[in-house]
Amino acid sequence: MSTRTNTVIEKPGSGTGGTAPPLQGTADGRIGLRAHARHTGALVRRNLLWIRQDPESMFDAVLMPIVFTLLFVYVFGGSIGQALGGGQDEYVQYVVPGLMAMMGMNIAMAVGTGFNEDFQKGIMDRFRSLPIGRSSVLLAKIVVELLRMLVATAILLVVGVLVGFDITSWTGLVASVGLAVVFGSSVMWIFLTLGVTLKNAQSVQAMGFLVLMPLQFGSSIFAPTQSMPGWLRNFTDYNPLSSLADAARGLMSGGPVAHDLWVTLGWSVVLTLVMAPVAIHKYRTKS
Repeated sequence: MSTRTNTVIEKPGSGTGGTAPPLQGTADGRIGLRAHARHTGALVRRNLLWIRQDPESMFDAVLMPIVFTLLFVYVFGGSIGQALGGGQDEYVQYVVPGLMAMMGMNIAMAVGTGFNEDFQKGIMDRFRSLPIGRSSVLLAKIVVELLRMLVATAILLVVGVLVGFDITSWTGLVASVGLAVVFGSSVMWIFLTLGVTLKNAQSVQAMGFLVLMPLQFGSSIFAPTQSMPGWLRNFTDYNPLSSLADAARGLMSGGPVAHDLWVTLGWSVVLTLVMAPVAIHKYRTKS
């Protein structure tokens, strides 16, 4: 499977029909945009073929939205729904847009662990010996994980509708998914950096949980923040997951959107501009 993909990648720079020489000193700037796109597409295909050969790698994307939706709706829905002024039905409208934000973060952590495992198996050494753009490898990882994220989001919405979620604006739904994708892709650069830097996948996963748990539960994803202590409420106000969840609620169910939308987009731009160059540099220089 991977051999066929590697053959496709080697064509642009070989010229002699043999295996392309290592390009350990070659900068990405010497490879054109079209070549970058071609390399990224070939690597995306390689990763999708790997998922087809290993369907168990989709278990988290398929099962996680089902488990979390049912868990929070039926365990916490009644009590938190009353605090919202309704009941379980009211909580469904509140938590499903919030869970969209959580899906993106959990899928983002998976890209770091998978990237690290590829290094441990020697796959990345093979890629770095080929005449391909270094960023193409990372971009392909992000594209495939975003596709997995869309699958998880689709399942989440289906389960949400089955338990009573009412989609009042299809345009807002599409905008919410797009916003979650933009923010999720920016967070993936952080986990790609962790995947390159840390020694093994277990370390990446442990670090991911240490980062994600406070961000997810110290936010407005699962419950309103009004009843939280003042110091924690101050944290939630600056938590990008709160902005993403609140923006998704506003877009899908009506309500104020502009502030949370711009805050989420601002976080996405900053994280991408800061972490993407770091991840690419770490990937190029990892020994």
